[in-house]
Parts: sequence; C-alpha cells; structure tokens
Amino acid sequence: MLEKYISRVDYSSYEDFYENFQINIPENFNFAYDVVDEYAKTNPNKIALVWCDESGAEATFTFAQLKEYSDKTANFFKSVGIRRGDPVMLILKRRYEFWFCILALHKLGAVTIPATHLLTSKDIVYRANAADIKMIVSVSEPEVIAHIEDALIKSPTVKYKALVGDSREGWLDFTSEVDKSSNVFERPTGDQASQNSDISLLYFTSGTTGMPKMVQHDYVYPLGHILTAKYWQNCSEDGLHLTVADTGWAKAVWGKIYGQWLAGSAVFVYDFNKFVPKDLLQVISKYKVTSFCAPPTMYRFFIKEDLTKFDLSSLKYCAVAGEPLNPEVYNQFYKATGLKLMEGYGQTELTVALATYPWMEPKPGSMGKPSPGYDIDLLDDEGNPVPDGEEGQIVIRTHKRKPAGMFGGYYRDEALTNKSWNNDIYYTGDVAWRDEDGYYWFVGRADDVIKSSGYRIGPFEVESALIEHPAVLECAITAVPDEIRGQIVKATVVLTKGYSPSDELVKELQDHVKRVTAPYKYPRIIEFVNELPKTISGKIRRVEIRQSDSEKK
Repeated sequence: MLEKYISRVDYSSYEDFYENFQINIPENFNFAYDVVDEYAKTNPNKIALVWCDESGAEATFTFAQLKEYSDKTANFFKSVGIRRGDPVMLILKRRYEFWFCILALHKLGAVTIPATHLLTSKDIVYRANAADIKMIVSVSEPEVIAHIEDALIKSPTVKYKALVGDSREGWLDFTSEVDKSSNVFERPTGDQASQNSDISLLYFTSGTTGMPKMVQHDYVYPLGHILTAKYWQNCSEDGLHLTVADTGWAKAVWGKIYGQWLAGSAVFVYDFNKFVPKDLLQVISKYKVTSFCAPPTMYRFFIKEDLTKFDLSSLKYCAVAGEPLNPEVYNQFYKATGLKLMEGYGQTELTVALATYPWMEPKPGSMGKPSPGYDIDLLDDEGNPVPDGEEGQIVIRTHKRKPAGMFGGYYRDEALTNKSWNNDIYYTGDVAWRDEDGYYWFVGRADDVIKSSGYRIGPFEVESALIEHPAVLECAITAVPDEIRGQIVKATVVLTKGYSPSDELVKELQDHVKRVTAPYKYPRIIEFVNELPKTISGKIRRVEIRQSDSEKK
C-alpha cells in the first residue's frame, strides 16, 4: 500500500530520509475508498482492527468486514439526510463503532467531529453552534446522554441523534439502523463527491488559554500520517499497533487508523474507563502488541510495576509524546525492556513535526529532529532566527510548500488563522531550543515561559525536576510578578499520600530543584493544593492559576 503514496519506503539515514521522503498525493484521495476498500478488494482477510475491553469482550475486524460495516453505516447516515459537507459529531470513546462511523462519513464526504465524553452541556452547545452540527452519534452512558439532551434545547442545527449500545425514546438506535441498511454503497459522484480540499475532520482544541479553536483538516490529511506511523511509531506490515488515546482526541487518528493501515499494520484498541498499569501491560502481553505509543505519564506508572511479571517480548518499538520525557523514566524502561523510548512532537494542527526517527540515537527529553516536509525554525520575539542553544518559538515555514497533513486554518476564524499563520510562517506558540546536533528541546508554551532577572525559564524543566521528588504527585509552574526580578517562579503542588504541607517541605523541595537543575530556576513560592485546574483533555490550565493569583492581590 505504501508504495502507492510515497516515492521511496526505505532510507539509509536521517539525512537521506529528510531530503528524499516525498508523499505522492492523488486527485480526489479518499482514505475510506482508496485504502480500506482497496485492502478489502486485494487482501480481504487482512486484519484491520483488534478490539477488547475491560470485561474481556473482544472483536476482530478484517478490511472486508470494515468495508461492509462502513458501507452499511454510510447508507444509514444517507437515509437521515447526511451529505457531503455535513458536520457529524462522534462521542464514542473507544467503541469499535467509531471506525464504522468515521469511514462512513469519509465515504459520504461529510465532516467528522470527534469529541470526548467529558463534554458538558455547555461544551456541546458551543460546538454544535460553532460548527452547525447536523447529527450526534453517542455512547449510551446516562451522564453523556443527559448532557446531550440538555444541550439540544440550545442547538437548533442538530436534527438527528443516534445511540450506540442501547435504545432510547427520541434517539435512533444505531445498531439496529445499521443492521437493516444495505451493505452496498455506491461512491458519490458529481457535486456529492469529496475533493482533496474538502474538510474531512474538525477538531476542537482543548482551550488552555481561551475558547476552543476549530482546527480543520482536509481529505489529504491521512497521508500526512505515513510519517507518524511508519517512521516515528515504526509500525510494520502485519504488526499490531496500540496508541493509548480516546477517539475524542486528535491523538487517536495519529495512532488508531490512518498511518497504521497505510503501513500495513493492524490497530489494537483496548477499551477501558480507568487506567490500571498492570491491566494494560497484561493486554499488551496477551494480544502480542508489536508497537506502542503513550504519554510519558503511562511509562512512569509502568516502571513502578514489576515488569518481569509480563511477557513483553512481542513489543519491538515504543514511542512517546505529549510532554517532555523525564530521563529517569527513559532509563528505567530501557533497563527493564531493552526498548528505547522514541519521542515526537506535533499539534492538533499538524502531523508529527519533530521526532526521534529510527536512524537516530534518542536523547531523553528531546523531541528529536524535523520531519521531512517540515521546514522548522526557532524565532525570537522580534521574529529573528536564534542560534543553537538559545530559546525561540517553534515556527514552520510554508513558503516552499505546506506539509501534507498540516491543517488548512481555523474554521470560520480568518482573524485567528492570520494571526498564527502569516507571511508563510506558522507560529506554533511553543518555545524550544536546539542543540549543536540539531535536536530540539521543549521549553513550554510561549505564554507560559517565565522571564526572571534576565533569565528565561521554561515551566516543564522545573516541573520535571519537582516530579522527581517523592512528595510531588503533580505540579504546575507559573510566573508571579515581582518588582525586583520582573517575574519569579511559583510552583503549585499536589502532594502524594503520606506527605503534608509544611515550611520544612517547602525548603526541601526548593533545595531539590536547586540540585537537579540550574539554581536560578527554583520556585520562590510554593503553594500546596488538592488538585490542579485542567482542561477536559487533562492539560494543566496555567492561565487559570495566574488569573487566580492576580485576583488574590
């Protein structure tokens, strides 16, 4: 499959890869027809999806079966009036029906809006009206249903709602509707046929600084994830890949559908409500997962388990992203498994933009080097490139070409698009520095970087230092205005069980930071709290901490 879409599959070095990798984009590419249905025709029994849940239920789908189910689902959507360009929201957690739906919507040329089950009524109202959502397909959990039904009173564009896993008055029963639909779906033609430039996906970002932004991706977007799956996650032909992510987040399409199938790998889905490290390790062992991707936090929990109790011999490659990786976690996991954790960086707006690729030796804590097609630079506040060793905002230059898979702008917000992407430069809002070997190191969001006594201090480095202390469960670093230094570092800390706030502990944590990082970075203020303010995606809302501090004055 890969040979159809890239000029070369194999490379001898990172340099060879960066210079020569090229994606061939056909006209009117549609992932559902051109990849899934193509597999169904040429290799119908090839395994596409392996699913299981906490209770032990399991299901396996071949590409032939996915074609059939997606055709039936497309006919169901068509029967209620879903057409090209119509936005449909999917709140499906890790139910395998998600894959039926997204493929069906691709076939129709509709717009898929994946969403998390954690949305409140207010969140759903905002999304429904911002995107003119026409239909919602949801899991049958009482709380989720209640939020949707409350929201629909203020969401006039939503005409249909379907329930997966149950029946309920006023809702379409997804399973029975699909069951009775025809398994023959003709590819639309004429003005109903999808075009490369059409919107295929809309993602609402989690809003760490304001209202969620609507990130729009076109029908070419899946091809951009060849980089993600084949070369960063190292998915292999007939392998089994697991990315830990709920389908409501962009990370799911990074690791649970597009690039993996293009690389010939099956996708593994573990449907769980609560992350229990030993359960996930047992599942990896039982199903013989070959490649794995998760945030650093999960690896942090893994190394606290006795890994000798699990047969992880099937696991050949592990990737990590979402936050900087603590070197101690890297070392402990490597010692226990012999596997090097390969870091990467991207955004909902992008595919993998920086990564530690197979030809590179990982530097724990570094995001790696630029992906092919990504012209990356670091700029200072005046827009000048910074030399190696100095911090700057990560930007992507697009004057030569836009990377395949990069977003098309923020939906219905030209002003915001122009603000973040102008003069052929896209400003990521993330600050990093580059070492002499060309590796990039994450510092923090531009808004979160602290400027104290002429020093620039990234929150993640201080947070990483604090987390190494056994008393610290989690923490957030923010700036507090200071007359003398401009700003000083504040740590908002959630303690682990068995520790209590005290002046002695404050001094101990401050001294600990001074020992493990540059002394000027230590937090001059430490506040102990029961929990940190977070977005629905689990990202720390440092802006809320700063606002709270200013209100206290």
